[in-house]
Amino acid sequence: MNSSPNIGGASRIQSVDLLRGAVMIIMAIDHVRVYSGIPAGGPTADVFFTRWITHYCAPTFVFFAGTSAFLYFQKTGDKGPVARFLLTRGLLLVLLEMTVIRFFWMFNFDYATFTFTGVIWMLGWCMVLMAAFVGLRPSTLGIVGLVIIFGQQVFQFVPQLFPASLQGSVAKVWGFFYPPAMEGLSGAGNLSGTSGMDKPFGLSIFYVIIPWIGVMMAGYGFGKLLLRPSAEVKKLCLRIGLGAVVLFLVGGIIMASINIPPDDTTPFLFRLLGQKKYPPSQLFLLMTLGPIIALVPWAEKTHGRLADAVKIVGRVPMFYYLLHLLLIHLSAFIVNLLLYGAIHQDWYTNAPFVGMAEDQRWGLPLLYLVWAIDVVILYYVCRWYARYKAEHPEIGWMKYI
Repeated sequence: MNSSPNIGGASRIQSVDLLRGAVMIIMAIDHVRVYSGIPAGGPTADVFFTRWITHYCAPTFVFFAGTSAFLYFQKTGDKGPVARFLLTRGLLLVLLEMTVIRFFWMFNFDYATFTFTGVIWMLGWCMVLMAAFVGLRPSTLGIVGLVIIFGQQVFQFVPQLFPASLQGSVAKVWGFFYPPAMEGLSGAGNLSGTSGMDKPFGLSIFYVIIPWIGVMMAGYGFGKLLLRPSAEVKKLCLRIGLGAVVLFLVGGIIMASINIPPDDTTPFLFRLLGQKKYPPSQLFLLMTLGPIIALVPWAEKTHGRLADAVKIVGRVPMFYYLLHLLLIHLSAFIVNLLLYGAIHQDWYTNAPFVGMAEDQRWGLPLLYLVWAIDVVILYYVCRWYARYKAEHPEIGWMKYI
């Protein structure tokens, strides 16, 4: 999550902590939804928006991870430590995804049955790749990031650049980076996985590296903008953010208005907002990052007890992420025990894909109640950890969590 190891006090840019903390809290809605058995989106507005609001989380994580890397460079004045930190932190995140995080999701070690690569896997590898590019000028890196985002579809043809005898093997590896174009691909086999996701080497790929690496690069370039005078930052953020929203609305309305199957009864608003997330389309990223960037000037000037509480979460995002999965899983046991007389761990052996009968799913009021209780618990634990971390800068490993 936060790629800045120890920026504290006045050197922090509050908007990054506040917005990152806000989406971390929102993220927990979706993960409580997983354990409630409620589907990801649906025909009714309440279920649809319960899922939709959490789409802002991953883009904000990745974008501000790039911004935090730039701010760390501004603090140290040396790109060497930034590159080393990104490399080591990235590899640690990959390790955590495949061990601790996977266990907290599923409470089992059955890697053969189901193993997936989630947002932390993607974030870790993006940091590893970023370590090789932080030597570039921030503006250059930002431009490269935008090119990757808006030109992402060209990456599907990479395996086809290789000889026919190698295309299948290359496609399998390339599935970690971007879904390969299967038409005409020799020897690729069946790469389709759970819910239509690629499955190279038996791993279900939730988050490919491209275009997320472009989002992180764009966030790194954005960090330089935040060092300008506040009036100029406000003007630029509003122009960039609202401009992105306008582009999304224009492109989204056009796409939602054409090629509609005759039997499609999906409301127009749902078609407009239901943009492709795996991998994230250009419209998805415009829809999510546009409002976040536009909110930066507001977030920089927001104060009060609630804002301070949200910033606490934004300062220790990786600690929050690890703890929230464990807490939500355990909370599901308590709810199931009260409702059904058993914890039903068997429902969660392949989480985040959960096997619950429709009549056993929680209602939305219960989902949001569990979410609210868990967020309060997480806040107090995160507040303790943030304070302890600030008081003990000599504990080197804490800058990674």
